[in-house]
Amino acid sequence: MPRIVFAPAIQRHQPCPPLHVAGSTVNGALAAAFAEKPQMRDYILDEQGTLRRHVAIFVDGRVVKDRLHLTDPAGENAEIYVVQALSGG
Repeated sequence: MPRIVFAPAIQRHQPCPPLHVAGSTVNGALAAAFAEKPQMRDYILDEQGTLRRHVAIFVDGRVVKDRLHLTDPAGENAEIYVVQALSGG
């Protein structure tokens, strides 16, 4: 089962320990995490269910490419890391 970790900056708003969840894609893993911790959804996804602008997700150290549908694969032993993205200059 993939392991999903929310960065400390996100947990500052909603505490959530690392979770082992079912799911073969990032979207599936997030859905399973949100089923356990529904309060996390609004910090990660917008009203249309897409990744918020200032959130980035990495799977095994690689940034998720499909920010709209989150269909990037998440293998059985994947680590999914959700962070607040930095912006500005």
